Amino acid sequence: MSSLWFVPNGTTPSGFPDNSTCFSSTHNTVLSGVPFGGVPVVLLLDFSVFLVLLVIFSIIRRKFWDYGRIALVGFCSWLPYVIRLNDEKMKAKCGMDAVHYLSFQRHLIVLLVIMTVASLSVILPVNLSGDLLGGFDAKDFGRTTIGNLQKGNNLLWLHTVFAVLYLILTVIVLRRHTTQIKGISRETKHVFKALKLYFYRINASCIRLLFHPRIQAGKNLRYYERVLERTGQPELINPRLCGHLCCCGNSEKVDAIAYYSTKETDLLREVRKQVELVPQRPLGMAFVTLQNEAMAKFILKDFNALECGGKSCCCGKEPQLSSKSAALKVNRWSVSFAPHPKNVYWENLSVRGFPWFMRYVMLNFLLFFLLTFLTTPTIIINTMDKFRVTQPIHFLNSPIISQFFPTLLLWTFSALLPTLVYYSTLGEAHWSRSSEQLSMMRKLYFFLLFMVLILPSLGLTSLAVFFRWLFDNEFLSGGKLRCVFLPDQGAFFVNYVIAAALVGSGMELLRLPGLLLYIIRLACARSAAERKYVKQNQAYEFEYGAMYGWTLCVFTVIMAYSITCPVIMPFGLLYMLLKHLVDKHNLHFAYLPTRLDRQVHLEAVNQALAAPIICLIWLYFFSVLRTGFWAPTSLFTLVVLCITVFICLSYTCFGHFKYLSPHNYAVSISSYLHMSDTSFCHPSDRVYLPRVLNPKSRASTTQGSKPDQFYGATDGSLAGSFSPVEGSMSDS
Repeated sequence: MSSLWFVPNGTTPSGFPDNSTCFSSTHNTVLSGVPFGGVPVVLLLDFSVFLVLLVIFSIIRRKFWDYGRIALVGFCSWLPYVIRLNDEKMKAKCGMDAVHYLSFQRHLIVLLVIMTVASLSVILPVNLSGDLLGGFDAKDFGRTTIGNLQKGNNLLWLHTVFAVLYLILTVIVLRRHTTQIKGISRETKHVFKALKLYFYRINASCIRLLFHPRIQAGKNLRYYERVLERTGQPELINPRLCGHLCCCGNSEKVDAIAYYSTKETDLLREVRKQVELVPQRPLGMAFVTLQNEAMAKFILKDFNALECGGKSCCCGKEPQLSSKSAALKVNRWSVSFAPHPKNVYWENLSVRGFPWFMRYVMLNFLLFFLLTFLTTPTIIINTMDKFRVTQPIHFLNSPIISQFFPTLLLWTFSALLPTLVYYSTLGEAHWSRSSEQLSMMRKLYFFLLFMVLILPSLGLTSLAVFFRWLFDNEFLSGGKLRCVFLPDQGAFFVNYVIAAALVGSGMELLRLPGLLLYIIRLACARSAAERKYVKQNQAYEFEYGAMYGWTLCVFTVIMAYSITCPVIMPFGLLYMLLKHLVDKHNLHFAYLPTRLDRQVHLEAVNQALAAPIICLIWLYFFSVLRTGFWAPTSLFTLVVLCITVFICLSYTCFGHFKYLSPHNYAVSISSYLHMSDTSFCHPSDRVYLPRVLNPKSRASTTQGSKPDQFYGATDGSLAGSFSPVEGSMSDS
C-alpha cells in the first residue's frame, strides 16, 4: 500500500521522521515504483506461466499415465470430472477428512465472495474519492488504498465498521463449518482406549524397517515365479543399484528367483529375531477394544472425573478397585481415546519421555535459528543492492524487475519452507499422524505468516532484524512504526496473491517434486519386479497440515489487506477457487486416503479466525499513524481488538480444558442399557495383533488368503484389508 504519510507536495507530515533510517533497505534499486504497482504486467506473466504449466501437466499425465493413484483418460477430461465430484464420491474414495478439508475451503470461498463484493462496491469507491495520493492519475496504485483519504475524513469510520463486520461474518461462516464437523458421528462402532500399564518399553522401529523390505522381497519372488511358470525360462537380473541402466549393463547377472528367495529368507530371520526381543522390552501401554462407545465413556469418566461437592471435577480419584488394582498400580494409569490404527506411527511409540522432549526442543530450535536469519527473499534483494548489482537495471523501471521477480521469489521461498517444516516435524517422532499434522500446521502457519505478511509489511528482512526493531531502546521516541506501510506495499501483496493463485496452483497440479522422486525410484530399481512395485506404491498420503498452513497463510494476507487495499480481493477469490479445484483433483487422483482426528480440522478453523484479527491490527496501525492514539477511530478499533482477543483466548482455554469436563463422558440411559444387554464376544476374537508381531504370519501371503484381523477392523470393512504397521494394502 502506498505510504500513509505522503502528501501531494512530496513532504512528510510532522510527527513521523523520514523512513530512510529504517533497518531494511527500503530505497533499493529493485523495489521501485511502477505504473499501478505492476499488477497488470504481473497478471499477464503469471497467467502465461499458468497456461504453460497446464500444457506440461497434460503432457506428463499422458506420458506417465500411472503417475498417481488413479489413471486418467483424455487430455482435458479431468477438469469437468473434478468439477462434478460431490462429497459422497470424495468420501468413498478419499475418506471423511477430505470432505472436511474441501468443505472448509468452500466456506472460505463463500466468505471471500461476500467480502469481494463489499470491498469492490463500497471500500474501493471510498478510497478513490480521496486525492491525497496520485491525484486523479489512473496509473497510481495508491489511489485505490486507504492511504488516499485525508486525515479526519469521516469516511475512515466506514473502514473500521467493515473490518468489524468482516470479523463477525468470518465467525458466522466458520461456525457453520465447525458445526458440521462436530455433528458427524464416529465412523466405527468400536471405541478404542489407550491404557498406560506397568510395562516399560518396546522397540518396534527395527521390526518395521525389516518388515517392509521382507514384504517387497516376497512380492518380487512371486513375480519371477509367475514369469518362470509362464515362459519356462529363469529370469536374470543385475543386483546392483541402477543395474538396468546402460552404464551398468556389463555387470554380472544372477538368477532372480534365487536372489529374492535368499533375500526374503534373511529378512524373515531378522524379523523373527526382533520379534523375540519384544516381550523383553514392553512399551508401557495397551490398546483395549471395547464393545461400544457407551462403555468407553464410562471407563473414561471413571479414570478422569470424580464427584466433589455435587459437581464433577478431575483431581486424581482412584477408579473402581479390583483384586489386581494394587499390583497393577491402577491409580497411576492414564486413559485417553486412542487414534485410528492407520493414524498411529507404531515405530515411534518407543520414543517418549525425556529423549522425545530433547529431540523436539533441538529440532525446533534449529529450525527457528535457521529461519531467524533467512526469512524473506527481501534480504537477497537488499544484499544485491548493497553491491550495486542492480544499478544497471535501475533505469529500466520495469514491472518485471520490480514486482514479478520479487513476488515470484517470495512464493518460491514460501514453497520451500514447508519442506523444512515437514522434515523437522518428521524428526519429532510423533505417535500419531494427527499430532504430526497439527504440529506441522501450527509451525508452518507461524513461519509463513512472518515470512509472507508481517516482516514485508514492516519493511524488515528477517526475524533477526525484527527482534532488533522490536527491542530497540528508542522504540517510542524514534517512531519505529514509520517503516509500516511503505510505498507500493499493497501492490506487492496483490502480486504475491496473483503468483500464488496462478503459478502456485499450476505447480501443485504438476507435483514436480513427487514426479522427480518417482523417476529416481524407478531408476534405482534393480529389476522389472521392483519397478512394478514402485509403480504400485508411488502414491503418498495427503499432507493436510502443510496444505492447511499454506492456504491459511494466503487467506490471512487477503484478509489483512481487504480493507486497506481492496484490489486484492478478486485475486484472493481466484486463488481460493483454483486451490479448491487443484486440491480436489489431487485428493481424488493422486494421493492416498488419510485418517486424522477432527482436532486438526478444528485447529484450522481457529487459525482462520486470526485473519480478521490481523486485519483489525493493520487498520489500528493505520489509524494510529494517521490520526494518533487518542483519535476516536483508533480508540474504537483498539476496544474492538481487545474484546476480540480476550474472547478468542477464553475460547482457546475452554477448548483445551473442555476435554477434562465430565460433560464429555455423558452417556444416555438407552446406551447404558444397550451396553448391559450386549453379549460379549470372546476376547481372542477381538484381539489386535500387528502382522509384524503375529507368529502365524507367513513370509509371503498367498493369493486369496484372508487378511489378519487388525485393530479397529470389523468383518467386511475396508479396515480389514489394511495393516497399521504397513500403512498400505495387504499382500493379497
